[in-house]
Amino acid sequence: MATAAVHYTAAAVTDRGRKRPSNEDAFGFSIEHGVYLVCDGMGGAAAGEVASSLAVGEVLRLLNRRAGSGAMPLPLLAEEAICAANEAIFSRAQRSHKLSGMGTTLVGLAVEERRAWVLNVGDSRCYRLRNRRLQQITLDHSLVEEQVRLGRMTRPEALRSPLRNVITRALGTHSSVTPDVFELEAEPGDLFLLCSDGLTRELSDSLIESLLDADFPLDELCARLVAAANKAGGHDNITCLLVRAE
Repeated sequence: MATAAVHYTAAAVTDRGRKRPSNEDAFGFSIEHGVYLVCDGMGGAAAGEVASSLAVGEVLRLLNRRAGSGAMPLPLLAEEAICAANEAIFSRAQRSHKLSGMGTTLVGLAVEERRAWVLNVGDSRCYRLRNRRLQQITLDHSLVEEQVRLGRMTRPEALRSPLRNVITRALGTHSSVTPDVFELEAEPGDLFLLCSDGLTRELSDSLIESLLDADFPLDELCARLVAAANKAGGHDNITCLLVRAE
């Protein structure tokens, strides 16, 4: 039986939120090359903005340059580009006292027809909405989430913990990094959400699911998610990137 071809559309919105003086999130995508990214920077002064924008720029540049060469499968290319971005951020932080200690999370989606790979470092997330049900694909690299997975902390305890902002893996904070990689098969109608924790700290998965389960253009869905997160407090920068398989 012939398999229907899948193509992708995307939209994104980023917002400073209601409490932060600047926006340290960054996003970027190339529909042509099948790559979609969200990063959430951290560090003093403007260092977080530098780290997140450098990560997005480096990964897209390397993938766009090497795509189509056939030399390496897309997921390996993406992983190699993330590691190169890590080296670039770490090296720049080493050269500048003002940027010392900067880093960023990264969540990315790479697609080839129906094949999809999700890569992540840190606590920015990827979800998939399929048949009106939302599923979290990534696992947070955060202290409290790892305690929950080990059974040492309950979910309500994790939400209240003063350590909930501590992430255990990031780009740029060490000389090397290993992203998690999840391989999926996309189906027509699948909707992927890449987001920073400024969204997931404010909105429950069930609320995100209900907001996405609506017949609106992707840019409007992004705007509705951001508006809901701001209404709930907007304590952090908020970024949503939606990718639909059609």
